[in-house]
Amino acid sequence: MALKGNLRDFSVTQLLNLIHLAHKTGALKVKGETTANAYFREGKLAYAQMDNEPDDLATILYRDKKITRAQYRTLKSRAGHLNDKALGLLLINAGYLTQEDILASVQSHYLSTMQRLFAWAEGLFVFDAHATPPNGKILTKIGLGNLIIEGARRLREWEKLQDEIPNLNMALKFTERPGTDLRKLNLSVEEWRVVSYINPRNTIRQIARATKMTDLEIRRIVYSLLQAGLVELVRPEGQTIPKPIHTALEGKSKEEQKSLVNRLIARIRGL
Repeated sequence: MALKGNLRDFSVTQLLNLIHLAHKTGALKVKGETTANAYFREGKLAYAQMDNEPDDLATILYRDKKITRAQYRTLKSRAGHLNDKALGLLLINAGYLTQEDILASVQSHYLSTMQRLFAWAEGLFVFDAHATPPNGKILTKIGLGNLIIEGARRLREWEKLQDEIPNLNMALKFTERPGTDLRKLNLSVEEWRVVSYINPRNTIRQIARATKMTDLEIRRIVYSLLQAGLVELVRPEGQTIPKPIHTALEGKSKEEQKSLVNRLIARIRGL
């Protein structure tokens, strides 16, 4: 009998811990923002992928910078009919890559796929102990211990960010601080993408969709900007906010504000 449920009641971290402790073999399917599929052998991660995203070996190697764009195009056009195992053997025998190179890229891809699940607060899952892995894919044996620890850490972060920013239907606007030049701030690429959409008419949820960020990613960046005093939350027209969230500058003197802003801007630069 397959194990079924909702991530609201049984988190991804708990699922992995169950698979790990019981040395489970089988396939896990989680349907949330998209559909994620993973396969485990005796409590170890063997395969993982997201629906509607290319996960062929050539794409994995190209994203991991193991092959050039020209090599990627050549492989797609001339060896596109080969499955991952066959393509891997071809590359090894031709001396382009070692077995270790290929396994490292595949393992990194599978782990990255599983880590994305930690940001899912809701979704239906089913674990089928009788399912078989997809044909032609390179299977690994990745222990779940470190992945579970990472999942627990992200769950704590997620709970904190949910407390700080409970409603993504709120909007953002820049704080009125004369003399602040955003162009001089050393923000990350992801932070600049969010900053470019900040407008009282755009909700945080709309910004997340426009920048293709998960709820965890957008909350993390918005929280940093709020704590730095660069932006503040506002109520969009027609929207309600369950409770106000105050910036770190409120109730402080001008000197305290200046000192705090400098420290928090330095923190953002270090992200």
